[in-house]
Amino acid sequence: MDQGADTGFWEVSIIMVVIASWILYRYVAPKGWREWTRAGLVQAFIIALYAEMYGFPLTIYLLTGWLGIEIPWAHESGHLWAYLFGWGPLGAMVEMLVGYTFVFAGISVLAEGWREVYVATKEGRLATDKLYAVVRHPQYTGIFLAVFGQLIHWPTIPTVVLFPVIVWAYCRLSKKEEEQMVQKFGTAYEAYRQRVPMFFPRQSEWKKLMSAGQFRESEK
Repeated sequence: MDQGADTGFWEVSIIMVVIASWILYRYVAPKGWREWTRAGLVQAFIIALYAEMYGFPLTIYLLTGWLGIEIPWAHESGHLWAYLFGWGPLGAMVEMLVGYTFVFAGISVLAEGWREVYVATKEGRLATDKLYAVVRHPQYTGIFLAVFGQLIHWPTIPTVVLFPVIVWAYCRLSKKEEEQMVQKFGTAYEAYRQRVPMFFPRQSEWKKLMSAGQFRESEK
């Protein structure tokens, strides 16, 4: 990483932004302007994350200037929690593994939720089983998990600021969408809304959410 300490690995940064953006738009599939604005916030999170991870270390630069913390730029020092708390390389590795566990779980939930709602829409019915029997908005839950995992793995000032904005924006969007679902499905959706949590499952059902792939496997 010493070779890229001054100029950054911008090629890698661009590749990662393209891959993460493809996953986002493939499985969120925004339609109206509300969905596009929310996806845009996640897009901004993705760009801010990988621009710092492989490009210019803005957060380290600002922390060094504002707080006087000596953080020499190296890829390892981007694992800020481990660096600031003195956990060392082992702590950085644990931090990365925990973060990516949330990221991959979130992507899995996002993809499976998209697949289930796509099938239900194609069949003209309300999606209320599998992941949708655990939470009402598994795609948004997947986004929250993936974004939170990246904050564990590689926190930056812009992404920490964007995280609550993303959560707030998708909470508002989900309420608008539920109003439309009530108009379309009436009491059936009202009953579904009463029995299933919005984003986060009941304590006994977290395992089902985090094992999203099991629903696809059970159909084979």
